[in-house]
Amino acid sequence: MTKNADNAVLDPFAAALEVKPIKGRSPWEDAWHRLLRNRAAVYSAFIMGFMFFLVVFGPMLISWDSGYTDWDHTSSPPSFSSGHWFGTDAIGRDIMVRTLEGGRISLLVGLVATIVSLLIGVSYGATAGYFGGTADRVMMRIVDIIYALPFMFFVILLMVVFGRNIVLIFVAIGAVNWLDMARIVRGQTLSLKNTEFIEAARACGVGDWAIIRRHIVPNLLGVVIIYVTLTIPQVILLESFLSFLGLGVQEPMSSWGALVSDGAQDMESAPWTLIVPAVFLTVTLYCFNFIGDGLRDALDPKDRL
Repeated sequence: MTKNADNAVLDPFAAALEVKPIKGRSPWEDAWHRLLRNRAAVYSAFIMGFMFFLVVFGPMLISWDSGYTDWDHTSSPPSFSSGHWFGTDAIGRDIMVRTLEGGRISLLVGLVATIVSLLIGVSYGATAGYFGGTADRVMMRIVDIIYALPFMFFVILLMVVFGRNIVLIFVAIGAVNWLDMARIVRGQTLSLKNTEFIEAARACGVGDWAIIRRHIVPNLLGVVIIYVTLTIPQVILLESFLSFLGLGVQEPMSSWGALVSDGAQDMESAPWTLIVPAVFLTVTLYCFNFIGDGLRDALDPKDRL
């Protein structure tokens, strides 16, 4: 054993025996690192970010207006010389601008209807699952009754009574999609409400609504986030299907479904009017599904073992 100039005792085995603290990672940090290792989900997120940029700012960067008719280039194929890079439709409107503006409607419907179903479904399902008993049976029978109503009949009824309006599309799609969210949240709540930390909260005098808000709902975020990423493409596809049938958005507005419907009529003479919006729609649906699969794998507690 030796001493240095400051009379500090130096032990040659001290450095080897010293235990260094290990910094742990929270479950959310661990899920984030596993998500980053999923290349399909990461690439899809970048593509969707670029897609949102195109949809929001793209029409501002293109010289053509969505309603402008270029009579000199009706049903014109994609060409750089004419300025219509993705061609025009039967009345000379630029396909690229209409596709990007149609993407605004499709993505807006997907996001808004999903948020509506999220708010209603989470609160409804968590309440039914937590209180259980008669309240649970009555609330879930209401869900079963609404679920039994034909979706298309419900949409047609709204259109006939109130007229065609984009707000009604939000209402119609949101009124159906929250049912699945409520069922999923109810099942998760049933498995959580008798756990130790919920019993401890009750023993501390925390009220039922405070337990739902502070303890039940935060512990459902993993499942809810996964379901949201899978609901958005489902809602976009529903809106596209309605627009394809002529029950969706009407002129002068457009959506990917409406553009696909219009392009299908001119598929033989002007296939680009169908291909361009169909490609945007397909890429968006695939990207959201890959992101949802990546989140499911990242937040799965079985993969943390």
